[in-house]
Amino acid sequence: MSTQDYSDIQHATEPQPQDAGEAQAGAEGSAELSIEGLQAQLATLAAAYESAREQSLRAQADAQNARRRAEQDVEKAHKFGLEKMVNDLLPVVDNLERALASIDPANESLSAIVEGIQLTHKSFVDALARHQVAVVNPEGEPFDPNLHQAVSAVPNPDVEPNTVLNCFQKGYTLYGRLVRPAMVVVSKAP
Repeated sequence: MSTQDYSDIQHATEPQPQDAGEAQAGAEGSAELSIEGLQAQLATLAAAYESAREQSLRAQADAQNARRRAEQDVEKAHKFGLEKMVNDLLPVVDNLERALASIDPANESLSAIVEGIQLTHKSFVDALARHQVAVVNPEGEPFDPNLHQAVSAVPNPDVEPNTVLNCFQKGYTLYGRLVRPAMVVVSKAP
């Protein structure tokens, strides 16, 4: 190949020079297009990041709430799992109290029986108290519909209306939650 042929080939493969104004405008247009495109991509990516971040925070909050609810459910199951058993045992306490009320304390021959029933009753009530079962005996207190069940209302001018005059059956709470309301007689205005 001759030198002439070589220079022709080289000239054909070289980019042809353009007008200086056209070359500068083309470079600026592509630079603007690239910057605008990059800014649009950046905005899209920033929005996607924020969306993913919010979803992640929500998922973490949901997981934490579920964990807290599960812990509360377990705690309630531990606390109030005894509620059915307590309900079954309360009539035994009531019967011991009725037995003590029906025995004549003046009869000396029954003193050993009275003492045995009193000790049994005391140990039973103490065992309930160890398991956070509290007695609700509201005689003389204001009527509370959350803890008491009124079986009758009696006019009494000596006390304020809605005062508990008599308690037929004691109530009980387990960890502050009502297991059985106290059955009471309430005063009313004459």
